[in-house]
Amino acid sequence: MTSTAQAATATDMVQLLTPDGELVTDSEYSPYLTEVDADQLRDFYRDMVLTRRFDEEATALQRQGQLALWVPLRGQEAAQIGSGRATEARDYIFPTYREHGVALTRDVDFPQMLRVFRGISNGGWDPRENNFHMYTMVLAAQIPHAVGYAMGIQRDQTDWDEERLAKEGTAVVAYFGDGSSSEGDTHESMVFAASNQSPVVFFCQNNQWAISVPFEVQSRVPLADRAAGYGFPGIRVDGNDILAVYAVTRWALEHARGGAGPVLIEAQTYRRSAHTTADDPTKYRTTEEEESWDRKDPLTRLEKYLRAAELVDDDFFTQLSADGDEMAARVRREAMAFPDPTLAQSFANVYAEAHPLIREELEFHRRYEAGFSDAEPSETPEMGGDR
Repeated sequence: MTSTAQAATATDMVQLLTPDGELVTDSEYSPYLTEVDADQLRDFYRDMVLTRRFDEEATALQRQGQLALWVPLRGQEAAQIGSGRATEARDYIFPTYREHGVALTRDVDFPQMLRVFRGISNGGWDPRENNFHMYTMVLAAQIPHAVGYAMGIQRDQTDWDEERLAKEGTAVVAYFGDGSSSEGDTHESMVFAASNQSPVVFFCQNNQWAISVPFEVQSRVPLADRAAGYGFPGIRVDGNDILAVYAVTRWALEHARGGAGPVLIEAQTYRRSAHTTADDPTKYRTTEEEESWDRKDPLTRLEKYLRAAELVDDDFFTQLSADGDEMAARVRREAMAFPDPTLAQSFANVYAEAHPLIREELEFHRRYEAGFSDAEPSETPEMGGDR
């Protein structure tokens, strides 16, 4: 074993809830759980269950030809719900294309998230309503945007003192995966964030696989260790432990909002399903590897704790299962009812204002449509984009 590989196994990982559902005390991060009561713990579990149920329904819709693609998140619920619930409403989030659980914490309606995967919208929701940016399909492209946004926030808060920053300051969270950590966009963004001491939290969900490339091929050291090279803190956390993720993210956000600069969080988790519905993980992963992560499942872990602490009963789980089925039925019903835009309407999304070249191309398209005996020319839409 090389020295770098030895270093990779030696990095501490924050854990506050073991796979067996037992609490662990950490002097630095446990205090962030003092305000988490029984209701919030149940809400954490509920969020994770509903997110997984939504993921299952969306996967089924894709398999039935109702979505062009779907990006599953099974196994990463704790990393997403824990971090999402740690944010304040004023914080701004830049997701990738897999943050369905984070979207739930920002009150983005599940059915609207399917518009882009159904191929009928360029987004699906208004980011300004929830401070949750639209999904980014290009790897790491959202990270420079997140840092730029954070630099803008800095300039808006230039004259604020530490007390006001702590109470009213805004932070940005940039989500990305371990595969995106190998992109130049990520490196360049961290350089700019460090140079400007920008209020941004880089949140990496290390799910062990960049499609078919295992993490050990991508990096010889834990990703959290890279933060030292940029000059800001890096924290490695058990991404299947929702309490640890929540506490670590709370700390990181307070650090960033208070003017102390960026933080990198590496949440160690595991993608239990395919990278996307176009992927077959059996081609590159073993059954033994997948089974080794079964006992670390984030939902099972929190359920064990809730049951041991007698904070839930069987009626809680029965009702939650029914709520999940009802939610999934609504998602399916609303997704199937989305109106299909005409191809002509796509021309309206190129520019915010009318453009003569686009209008000319639209007219060519209408004449082309009219050339078919059973087709009527499409209506000319207003030349302004949708979301």
